[in-house]
Amino acid sequence: MMNLMEINEAIAELRRQEDALQWPAFNESIAWDLGCSLQQAAALSSCSVHIEIEAFGRTLFLCAMPGTAPSNADWARRKRNVTQLLHRSSLAISLGLRRDETDLQKKMGLPDSDYAAAGGCFPIRIVGCGVIGTITVSGMPEFDDHELIIEVLKSWQENGWAQPSFEL
Repeated sequence: MMNLMEINEAIAELRRQEDALQWPAFNESIAWDLGCSLQQAAALSSCSVHIEIEAFGRTLFLCAMPGTAPSNADWARRKRNVTQLLHRSSLAISLGLRRDETDLQKKMGLPDSDYAAAGGCFPIRIVGCGVIGTITVSGMPEFDDHELIIEVLKSWQENGWAQPSFEL
């Protein structure tokens, strides 16, 4: 269990990630390549995850890896709803609610059946534009779902926002 100082430090780090990992541009082709990168990174780590990329009001990438279940898709939908509504990573929202000792139902009247404050969804931000979509991973513990997204985004960023190579 994290103490208050650890939670606040983690929330600050999540804000830094959100500020740093902004795309210069984003389109359907990038979404496909990014989704494939996430799938390859998960496979390299022997993880079974459900991956969704949504932007422009459409699902642009969807992959349910072997070993996932329909519940992973439902968790992804509920985490995505949180990020779409609040334009923050679902992990940041989860930690903020823990810090404040509340939940989305109490704080905003949002039903648990449609909103899950659990890590694994990250906003797609365009520099100078704002949030245009989400990247969601579901199937591991919340910090691991989040970390898979961040590792892949950092690889893309380090490669000039072009698809990096993931060796299988």
